Amino acid sequence: MIPITEKPNWLKVKAPIGKQLDETSQIVSKNKLNTVCEEAACPNRGECWSQKHAAFMILGSVCTRACRFCNVKTGRPDQLDPHEPENLANAIAELGLKHVVITSVDRDDLDDGGAEHFANCINAIRSKSPQTTIEVLTPDFLRKGDAYKLIVNAKPNVYNHNIETVPSLYAYIRPGARYFNSLDLLSKVKTLDPTIFTKSGLMLGLGENENEVLQVMDDLRAAQVDFITIGQYLRPTINHAEVKKYVTPEEFQYYYEAAKAKGFLMVASSPLTRSSYHADDDFIKLSNTRNNKN
Repeated sequence: MIPITEKPNWLKVKAPIGKQLDETSQIVSKNKLNTVCEEAACPNRGECWSQKHAAFMILGSVCTRACRFCNVKTGRPDQLDPHEPENLANAIAELGLKHVVITSVDRDDLDDGGAEHFANCINAIRSKSPQTTIEVLTPDFLRKGDAYKLIVNAKPNVYNHNIETVPSLYAYIRPGARYFNSLDLLSKVKTLDPTIFTKSGLMLGLGENENEVLQVMDDLRAAQVDFITIGQYLRPTINHAEVKKYVTPEEFQYYYEAAKAKGFLMVASSPLTRSSYHADDDFIKLSNTRNNKN
Protein backbone atom coordinates (compact mmCIF):
# COMPACT_ATOMS: atom_id res chain seq x y z
CA MET A 1 0.00 0.00 0.00
CA ILE A 2 1.25 3.50 -0.89
CA PRO A 3 1.62 5.75 2.19
CA ILE A 4 -1.44 7.99 2.29
CA THR A 5 0.69 11.07 2.99
CA GLU A 6 2.38 10.74 -0.41
CA LYS A 7 0.45 11.24 -3.64
CA PRO A 8 1.77 8.77 -6.23
CA ASN A 9 3.07 9.89 -9.63
CA TRP A 10 0.06 8.53 -11.49
CA LEU A 11 -2.15 11.13 -9.76
CA LYS A 12 -0.05 14.15 -10.65
CA VAL A 13 -1.47 16.35 -13.41
CA LYS A 14 -0.24 19.46 -15.19
CA ALA A 15 -1.47 22.90 -14.14
CA PRO A 16 -4.24 24.17 -16.43
CA ILE A 17 -3.01 26.65 -19.07
CA GLY A 18 -3.82 27.51 -22.66
CA LYS A 19 -5.97 29.62 -24.97
CA GLN A 20 -8.82 27.12 -25.23
CA LEU A 21 -9.04 26.89 -21.45
CA ASP A 22 -9.31 30.68 -21.22
CA GLU A 23 -12.01 30.75 -23.90
CA THR A 24 -14.05 28.08 -22.10
CA SER A 25 -13.70 29.96 -18.82
CA GLN A 26 -14.89 33.20 -20.47
CA ILE A 27 -17.95 31.52 -22.02
CA VAL A 28 -18.90 29.95 -18.67
CA SER A 29 -18.44 33.27 -16.85
CA LYS A 30 -20.29 35.32 -19.48
CA ASN A 31 -23.36 33.09 -19.15
CA LYS A 32 -23.25 33.20 -15.32
CA LEU A 33 -22.89 29.41 -15.06
CA ASN A 34 -21.30 27.10 -12.51
CA THR A 35 -19.23 24.05 -13.39
CA VAL A 36 -18.52 21.00 -11.29
CA CYS A 37 -15.00 21.26 -12.71
CA GLU A 38 -14.40 24.30 -10.50
CA GLU A 39 -16.76 23.70 -7.58
CA ALA A 40 -15.58 20.13 -6.95
CA ALA A 41 -11.90 20.97 -7.61
CA CYS A 42 -11.66 18.30 -10.32
CA PRO A 43 -8.05 17.30 -11.16
CA ASN A 44 -8.94 17.01 -14.86
CA ARG A 45 -10.15 20.60 -15.30
CA GLY A 46 -7.09 21.70 -17.26
CA GLU A 47 -7.32 18.89 -19.80
CA CYS A 48 -11.09 19.11 -20.24
CA TRP A 49 -11.36 22.88 -20.48
CA SER A 50 -8.46 23.09 -22.92
CA GLN A 51 -10.57 20.83 -25.19
CA LYS A 52 -13.75 22.87 -24.60
CA HIS A 53 -15.30 20.18 -22.43
CA ALA A 54 -17.14 21.15 -19.25
CA ALA A 55 -19.62 19.59 -16.82
CA PHE A 56 -22.16 22.26 -15.96
CA MET A 57 -23.63 22.49 -12.46
CA ILE A 58 -27.15 23.88 -12.26
CA LEU A 59 -29.44 24.83 -9.35
CA GLY A 60 -26.84 27.13 -7.79
CA SER A 61 -23.47 26.56 -6.16
CA VAL A 62 -24.57 25.82 -2.58
CA CYS A 63 -25.68 22.31 -1.55
CA THR A 64 -28.13 21.28 1.17
CA ARG A 65 -26.08 18.15 1.95
CA ALA A 66 -22.68 17.83 3.59
CA CYS A 67 -21.10 14.71 2.09
CA ARG A 68 -17.63 14.12 3.48
CA PHE A 69 -15.99 13.67 0.08
CA CYS A 70 -17.35 16.73 -1.73
CA ASN A 71 -15.81 20.17 -2.10
CA VAL A 72 -19.06 21.95 -3.03
CA LYS A 73 -20.19 24.53 -0.46
CA THR A 74 -22.90 23.54 2.03
CA GLY A 75 -25.44 26.01 3.40
CA ARG A 76 -28.52 27.99 2.45
CA PRO A 77 -29.01 27.46 -1.29
CA ASP A 78 -29.17 30.15 -3.94
CA GLN A 79 -32.45 31.29 -5.47
CA LEU A 80 -33.18 29.47 -8.71
CA ASP A 81 -32.11 31.48 -11.75
CA PRO A 82 -35.00 31.39 -14.25
CA HIS A 83 -32.59 32.34 -17.04
CA GLU A 84 -30.20 29.46 -16.34
CA PRO A 85 -31.69 27.02 -18.89
CA GLU A 86 -31.37 29.64 -21.66
CA ASN A 87 -27.87 30.68 -20.57
CA LEU A 88 -26.79 27.05 -20.42
CA ALA A 89 -28.14 26.38 -23.91
CA ASN A 90 -26.31 29.47 -25.23
CA ALA A 91 -22.99 28.37 -23.72
CA ILE A 92 -23.28 24.84 -25.11
CA ALA A 93 -24.09 26.18 -28.58
CA GLU A 94 -21.14 28.59 -28.43
CA LEU A 95 -18.78 25.84 -27.32
CA GLY A 96 -20.10 23.57 -30.06
CA LEU A 97 -20.38 20.58 -27.74
CA LYS A 98 -21.35 17.22 -29.21
CA HIS A 99 -22.08 15.82 -25.74
CA VAL A 100 -22.79 17.71 -22.53
CA VAL A 101 -22.95 16.67 -18.88
CA ILE A 102 -25.34 18.52 -16.58
CA THR A 103 -25.12 17.96 -12.85
CA SER A 104 -26.32 19.87 -9.79
CA VAL A 105 -26.09 20.42 -6.10
CA ASP A 106 -28.64 18.67 -3.87
CA ARG A 107 -31.70 20.85 -3.35
CA ASP A 108 -33.59 19.20 -0.50
CA ASP A 109 -35.27 22.60 0.08
CA LEU A 110 -37.26 22.34 -3.18
CA ASP A 111 -40.47 20.30 -3.40
CA ASP A 112 -39.22 18.46 -6.49
CA GLY A 113 -35.51 18.58 -5.63
CA GLY A 114 -34.91 20.66 -8.77
CA ALA A 115 -36.23 18.04 -11.22
CA GLU A 116 -38.34 20.51 -13.23
CA HIS A 117 -35.31 22.81 -13.61
CA PHE A 118 -33.29 19.85 -14.97
CA ALA A 119 -36.06 19.20 -17.51
CA ASN A 120 -36.17 22.86 -18.51
CA CYS A 121 -32.41 22.79 -19.12
CA ILE A 122 -32.67 19.67 -21.28
CA ASN A 123 -35.45 21.23 -23.36
CA ALA A 124 -33.55 24.50 -23.79
CA ILE A 125 -30.42 22.68 -24.99
CA ARG A 126 -32.44 20.61 -27.46
CA SER A 127 -34.02 23.74 -28.92
CA LYS A 128 -30.63 25.36 -29.66
CA SER A 129 -28.40 22.31 -30.22
CA PRO A 130 -30.61 19.42 -31.36
CA GLN A 131 -27.61 17.27 -32.31
CA THR A 132 -25.97 17.52 -28.88
CA THR A 133 -26.38 14.42 -26.75
CA ILE A 134 -27.25 15.12 -23.13
CA GLU A 135 -26.09 13.36 -19.99
CA VAL A 136 -27.56 14.29 -16.62
CA LEU A 137 -25.92 13.51 -13.28
CA THR A 138 -28.69 14.02 -10.75
CA PRO A 139 -29.16 14.00 -6.98
CA ASP A 140 -30.99 11.06 -5.40
CA PHE A 141 -34.36 12.86 -5.02
CA LEU A 142 -34.72 11.26 -1.59
CA ARG A 143 -38.29 11.75 -0.30
CA LYS A 144 -39.28 13.61 -3.49
CA GLY A 145 -41.71 11.00 -4.79
CA ASP A 146 -41.91 10.76 -8.56
CA ALA A 147 -40.05 14.02 -9.22
CA TYR A 148 -37.37 12.12 -11.19
CA LYS A 149 -40.01 11.36 -13.84
CA LEU A 150 -39.89 15.00 -14.98
CA ILE A 151 -36.28 14.43 -16.05
CA VAL A 152 -36.88 11.02 -17.61
CA ASN A 153 -39.79 12.43 -19.63
CA ALA A 154 -37.44 15.10 -21.04
CA LYS A 155 -35.43 12.15 -22.45
CA PRO A 156 -31.76 12.76 -21.72
CA ASN A 157 -29.51 10.33 -23.58
CA VAL A 158 -27.79 9.23 -20.35
CA TYR A 159 -29.18 9.34 -16.82
CA ASN A 160 -26.37 9.20 -14.27
CA HIS A 161 -26.68 9.02 -10.51
CA ASN A 162 -23.54 8.16 -8.56
CA ILE A 163 -23.65 5.46 -5.93
CA GLU A 164 -20.32 6.98 -4.73
CA THR A 165 -19.19 4.34 -2.22
CA VAL A 166 -20.00 0.97 -0.65
CA PRO A 167 -22.97 0.55 1.74
CA SER A 168 -20.83 0.13 4.88
CA LEU A 169 -19.39 3.64 4.42
CA TYR A 170 -22.65 5.48 3.71
CA ALA A 171 -23.33 6.61 7.28
CA TYR A 172 -19.99 8.42 7.37
CA ILE A 173 -19.36 9.41 3.72
CA ARG A 174 -22.93 10.13 2.54
CA PRO A 175 -24.90 10.73 5.77
CA GLY A 176 -27.81 12.40 3.98
CA ALA A 177 -28.23 9.61 1.41
CA ARG A 178 -29.46 6.02 1.40
CA TYR A 179 -27.71 3.31 -0.62
CA PHE A 180 -30.85 1.42 -1.63
CA ASN A 181 -32.68 4.62 -2.51
CA SER A 182 -29.92 5.40 -5.02
CA LEU A 183 -30.14 1.91 -6.49
CA ASP A 184 -33.93 2.17 -6.66
CA LEU A 185 -33.74 5.50 -8.49
CA LEU A 186 -31.51 4.02 -11.19
CA SER A 187 -33.76 0.98 -11.51
CA LYS A 188 -36.93 3.11 -11.81
CA VAL A 189 -35.36 5.30 -14.50
CA LYS A 190 -34.57 2.25 -16.62
CA THR A 191 -38.05 0.79 -16.04
CA LEU A 192 -39.77 4.04 -17.00
CA ASP A 193 -37.72 4.48 -20.20
CA PRO A 194 -35.52 1.54 -21.25
CA THR A 195 -34.11 3.59 -24.16
CA ILE A 196 -32.20 5.88 -21.78
CA PHE A 197 -28.72 4.67 -20.83
CA THR A 198 -28.23 4.59 -17.06
CA LYS A 199 -24.89 5.22 -15.41
CA SER A 200 -23.30 5.32 -11.96
CA GLY A 201 -19.92 6.03 -10.41
CA LEU A 202 -17.84 4.75 -7.53
CA MET A 203 -14.89 6.27 -5.65
CA LEU A 204 -12.12 4.04 -4.28
CA GLY A 205 -9.68 4.69 -1.45
CA LEU A 206 -12.17 5.49 1.30
CA GLY A 207 -11.75 2.23 3.19
CA GLU A 208 -13.78 -0.19 1.09
CA ASN A 209 -12.58 -3.72 0.33
CA GLU A 210 -12.55 -5.68 -2.92
CA ASN A 211 -15.59 -7.82 -2.14
CA GLU A 212 -17.62 -4.72 -1.33
CA VAL A 213 -16.69 -3.11 -4.65
CA LEU A 214 -17.64 -6.24 -6.58
CA GLN A 215 -20.95 -6.42 -4.69
CA VAL A 216 -21.77 -2.82 -5.66
CA MET A 217 -21.14 -3.79 -9.29
CA ASP A 218 -23.58 -6.69 -8.91
CA ASP A 219 -26.17 -4.42 -7.28
CA LEU A 220 -25.86 -1.90 -10.12
CA ARG A 221 -26.23 -4.60 -12.76
CA ALA A 222 -29.31 -5.93 -10.93
CA ALA A 223 -30.69 -2.39 -11.28
CA GLN A 224 -29.93 -2.65 -15.04
CA VAL A 225 -27.29 0.09 -14.96
CA ASP A 226 -25.47 0.29 -18.29
CA PHE A 227 -22.32 2.37 -17.58
CA ILE A 228 -19.97 2.54 -14.61
CA THR A 229 -17.08 4.86 -13.73
CA ILE A 230 -14.52 3.99 -11.06
CA GLY A 231 -11.94 6.50 -9.85
CA GLN A 232 -9.64 7.42 -6.98
CA TYR A 233 -11.02 9.56 -4.16
CA LEU A 234 -8.86 12.63 -3.54
CA ARG A 235 -9.24 14.64 -0.35
CA PRO A 236 -10.28 18.24 -1.20
CA THR A 237 -9.31 19.69 2.21
CA ILE A 238 -8.27 18.48 5.66
CA ASN A 239 -11.91 18.88 6.72
CA HIS A 240 -12.99 16.10 4.37
CA ALA A 241 -12.70 12.32 4.70
CA GLU A 242 -9.10 11.18 4.56
CA VAL A 243 -7.69 8.95 1.85
CA LYS A 244 -7.29 5.45 3.25
CA LYS A 245 -5.49 4.09 0.20
CA TYR A 246 -4.14 5.11 -3.19
CA VAL A 247 -5.42 2.36 -5.45
CA THR A 248 -2.87 1.34 -8.08
CA PRO A 249 -3.47 1.47 -11.85
CA GLU A 250 -3.19 -2.33 -11.87
CA GLU A 251 -6.04 -2.61 -9.37
CA PHE A 252 -8.15 -0.25 -11.45
CA GLN A 253 -7.50 -2.49 -14.45
CA TYR A 254 -8.68 -5.48 -12.43
CA TYR A 255 -11.93 -3.66 -11.61
CA TYR A 256 -12.29 -2.66 -15.27
CA GLU A 257 -12.11 -6.29 -16.36
CA ALA A 258 -14.47 -7.38 -13.57
CA ALA A 259 -17.05 -4.75 -14.56
CA LYS A 260 -16.86 -5.71 -18.24
CA ALA A 261 -17.32 -9.36 -17.28
CA LYS A 262 -20.43 -8.45 -15.29
CA GLY A 263 -22.02 -6.94 -18.39
CA PHE A 264 -21.62 -3.16 -18.18
CA LEU A 265 -21.76 -1.69 -21.68
CA MET A 266 -19.23 1.03 -20.86
CA VAL A 267 -16.57 0.97 -18.14
CA ALA A 268 -14.10 3.69 -17.21
CA SER A 269 -11.75 2.67 -14.41
CA SER A 270 -8.54 4.54 -13.64
CA PRO A 271 -7.12 6.76 -10.89
CA LEU A 272 -8.22 9.98 -12.61
CA THR A 273 -11.60 8.73 -13.84
CA ARG A 274 -14.49 11.00 -12.89
CA SER A 275 -18.16 10.81 -13.86
CA SER A 276 -17.87 13.37 -16.64
CA TYR A 277 -14.22 12.78 -17.62
CA HIS A 278 -14.16 11.72 -21.29
CA ALA A 279 -17.93 11.15 -21.04
CA ASP A 280 -18.35 12.57 -24.54
CA ASP A 281 -15.71 10.28 -26.07
CA ASP A 282 -17.07 7.23 -24.25
CA PHE A 283 -20.67 7.89 -25.33
CA ILE A 284 -19.75 8.68 -28.94
CA LYS A 285 -17.61 5.50 -29.20
CA LEU A 286 -20.47 3.41 -27.83
CA SER A 287 -22.96 5.02 -30.23
CA ASN A 288 -20.65 4.43 -33.20
CA THR A 289 -20.17 0.79 -32.21
CA ARG A 290 -23.93 0.27 -32.00
CA ASN A 291 -24.53 2.02 -35.34
CA ASN A 292 -21.89 -0.13 -37.05
CA LYS A 293 -23.54 -3.29 -35.70
CA ASN A 294 -26.88 -2.15 -37.05
